[in-house]
Amino acid sequence: MFLHHIRLAFRTLFRDKIYAGINVAGLALGIAASVLLLLWVQDELSFDRFHQNGSNIYLVNANFINSGNKMTWETTPGPIGTRGKQEIPAIHDVVRLKRDWNTTIFTHGTREFTDERGSYVDEHFFDVFDFPLIHGNPRKPFPTTQSMVLTETMAKKLFGDEEPLGKTVRLDDKDEFTVSGIVADFPTNSTIRASALYPFARLVERYEANDYWKSLETDWGNYHYHTYLLLDPRATATTVGEQLTGIHAKAQDGANVHYTLQPLTDLHLYARDGQETGMQTVKIFSLTALAILLIACINYVNLATARSAKRAKEVGVRKTTGADRRRLVSQFLTESAVLSVLAVALAFFIMQLTIPFYNMLSGKELSVRLDNPQVTLLTGGVLVVTWLVSGFYPAWVLSAFKPIDVIRGKLAISGGNTTFRKALVVTQFALSAIIIIGTLVVGNQLHYIRTKSLGFDKENVFTFGLGGDMFKNIEGVRDALKQDPSVTDVSFANQNLMSIGSSTGDTDWEGKNPDEGFIIHPMGVDETFFKTLNLELVQGRGFTGSPADSAHVILNETTVKNAGITDPVGKTFTLFQTKATIIGVVKDFHHSSVRKKIEPTAFFHTKNWVWLVYVKTTDPARAVATAEKLWKKYNSKYPFHYNFMDAEFDKMYRSEARMEKLFYAFSIIAICISCLGLFGLVTFTASQRIKEISIRKVLGASVQQIVTLLSRDFIRLIIIAFVLAAPISWYAMDRWLANFAYHTEVSWHVFVVTGIVVVALAFLTMSVQVIRAALSNPANSLRNNE
Repeated sequence: MFLHHIRLAFRTLFRDKIYAGINVAGLALGIAASVLLLLWVQDELSFDRFHQNGSNIYLVNANFINSGNKMTWETTPGPIGTRGKQEIPAIHDVVRLKRDWNTTIFTHGTREFTDERGSYVDEHFFDVFDFPLIHGNPRKPFPTTQSMVLTETMAKKLFGDEEPLGKTVRLDDKDEFTVSGIVADFPTNSTIRASALYPFARLVERYEANDYWKSLETDWGNYHYHTYLLLDPRATATTVGEQLTGIHAKAQDGANVHYTLQPLTDLHLYARDGQETGMQTVKIFSLTALAILLIACINYVNLATARSAKRAKEVGVRKTTGADRRRLVSQFLTESAVLSVLAVALAFFIMQLTIPFYNMLSGKELSVRLDNPQVTLLTGGVLVVTWLVSGFYPAWVLSAFKPIDVIRGKLAISGGNTTFRKALVVTQFALSAIIIIGTLVVGNQLHYIRTKSLGFDKENVFTFGLGGDMFKNIEGVRDALKQDPSVTDVSFANQNLMSIGSSTGDTDWEGKNPDEGFIIHPMGVDETFFKTLNLELVQGRGFTGSPADSAHVILNETTVKNAGITDPVGKTFTLFQTKATIIGVVKDFHHSSVRKKIEPTAFFHTKNWVWLVYVKTTDPARAVATAEKLWKKYNSKYPFHYNFMDAEFDKMYRSEARMEKLFYAFSIIAICISCLGLFGLVTFTASQRIKEISIRKVLGASVQQIVTLLSRDFIRLIIIAFVLAAPISWYAMDRWLANFAYHTEVSWHVFVVTGIVVVALAFLTMSVQVIRAALSNPANSLRNNE
C-alpha cells in the first residue's frame, strides 16, 4: 500500500509540474534558510560546553557604581582569586589568565615564526579546563617558570616532525622557554584560545624584578587578570561573589568594588553585566528560522488548497470506488512526504552552493556535509516538522470532499476554510514584515553608529607599535615620519584609544568620599596627542612637553562628573599613588562600543612609557610605506603590523554588520516565499470565482473593475498583516536597541518603507494571475457550468 501511495504521489506531481515545482522550490528555500540559521544558532550555543565541569566554572567580574551608573569588568586584581581560595571553602580551584597578544617571535634553530596569541595561566589550568594535553603532565604542566605549552599547530610550525618536548624556544631574542607540553588546538567554540601558554608564576617574577611599588600578589588596584573559579556544585555563585567582595574590602581601604560570578557557558552570549547581547541575537535568529519555515509551510498549504478544485473529482471517484477517509489522508500525507523529501534534497543542494557565501557573511566555519550529525539531525527534524505541518491540513481538507457534490460539479469550500487560508496569508506577510522591519532597524542603528561623532578624528589615522631600538629613539622616529610630506601629525601613547585596556581603582582627589571610589582608565600620551586625534579640551590646556607635565593630569568629562569635582583645573588628582594637578578637561569621547556608556579616563604625560605610534596622513598608502620602511630599519625580523582607526571602528561593530547582511538575505527569502503563497491563494480564488467573473464581463464589467474586485480583498489582507506586524516588531527592536547605551529610535520611516515594499510586491504577485483571470474568455467558463 505504501509503495502504491508513493507511485500515485509521483504520478500526481508529474501531472502538475508547475505547482509541484513551485511547492518544492518554496519548501526548499524555507528549509535551506531555516537549517542554515539553526546551524548558526547551534554553534553559538555550543561555546564552552565541552568542559566536564563547565557548569561549575565561573568567571569573576568586578562591578562598580559610578554616580549611579553600573560598570562591569571581566578582569580583576591578581590576588582576589588566590585569597578567595584560601578563605572560601566553596572554591575548589582557581585559574588566573593574562592574555599577552603582542607580536612575539618564536625561534628554534633556523625556524622562526611570529604569533600574537600567548597567555599566562596558573598551573591548575588543565585541572579546571578540559583542553586535551597530548604531551606533558596536566598536574604540573610548567615544571619551571621558563616552561611553556604549545598547541599542536604551533609545535608543528616550530619543530616539524621532531619531538617537541624538552626543546628550547627563544622569544623575541630575549627569553628562552623549554617546551613542557603540547595541547590540542583550542576549539573554535571556546572563549579561551591561545597558541602558547606560559606559567603565571613568570608574571609574578617579572612584577618583582621590575621594582614595582607593589608585588602582583598584593596589588589590589590593577584589574589586569581574568580569574576563573571552580566551585563546589552545592555552592551558590551569589554567595561566593559577596564573600570575595568582603575579602577585597578588608585588603584595600575605600574599595568600591562588588564581585559577581558569571557561568563559563554564558561568557560568549552574555555581556559581563548580564545583558543578553549575543543571546538576544540567538533568540532573534531562532525565531527568524522558525518564521521562515512556517512561511514555507503556509505557502505549501495555500498552494495545495488552491489545487483542491482540480483534485476534487479525483477524490470523488476514489470515494465512490470504496476509498475511506483514512486511506485518502494516508495518500495525501504520502504526497506531502514525497514532496518534502524532494524539497530537502533541493535544500541540501542549495546549502552546499551557498555555504561559502553564508560563512563569509556570518563569520563562521560551518559545513553541511551529510556525515555531520548536527546537519543530519537538524535537517531531519525540519523535514518531519515540514511534512506534518504542511501536509496534514491539505490532506484533511481534500479527504473531506463529498463525492456527490464533486461529481455534480457543486463543490463548495466552506467560508471557514476560506477564512483560514486568508489567515495563513496574513500570518505569512506579518512574519515577512517583521523580518523586514528588523532588517531596516539594524541598518539604521549601524548608520547611526557610523555617522555618530566619536569625539575624536578616526579618519586617515593609522597606528603601529614601537619595537626594537625605536624605544630608544622616539623623537628620531617622529622626525623620520614627518619628513614624509603626506604625514601631518605624529604622536605616541601607551594605549589604543579605541580599546583602552588599562584600568585602576587606585585614585584619589580633593573632597573624595572614602566610600565612593570608581574605576578609571589611565592612558599615557605625548604632548601632541590631543592635536593629532582632534580631541577637544573644554577646560584648561593640554600638555606642553615640559618636565612639569610629569605632575599634570587631564581628565575626561565623565571623570570630573563622577568625582563631583567643581572647577577642576588647578585641583589635585592622585593616580598610581602619584599626586598630580588637573590642567585640563577633555570632552567625552567613545573609547569602546556605543553599547557601553562613556567611562572615566585620565591622561598623563609620558615620553618613555609609550609603545604605540599614531600617524595622521593625507596619503595613507604613502605614509604606510614610509612607516614600514622605518620599521624594518629598526625591526628587520618582525613583520610590520598597522591598523587604521576607521577599520578598527568597523571591526568593533562587525557582529551587527553581519546581522544586518544576514537579515537582508533572509528577509528577501521570506518575502519571496510569502509571495508564492499569495500566488496560490489568488489562483484558488480566481478559479472559485471564474463564473462570477464571466457573468460580470458579459454584463459589461471592464478589466480594471474585475482586477479591483479580485485585488481588493488581498490588499486588505496585506494591510491587516502589516498592522499586526508593526507593534510586534516595534517592541522586539526597541528591546534590541536597549542593548546600546547610545542608539537611534525605531523611526516611523521604517514602517512606511516596509508597508510600501510589502504592498508593492504583493500587488505585483497578484496582478499576474488577476489580470489573466480578468482577460479570460467568459464563454469557456459559462459553457462548463462553473
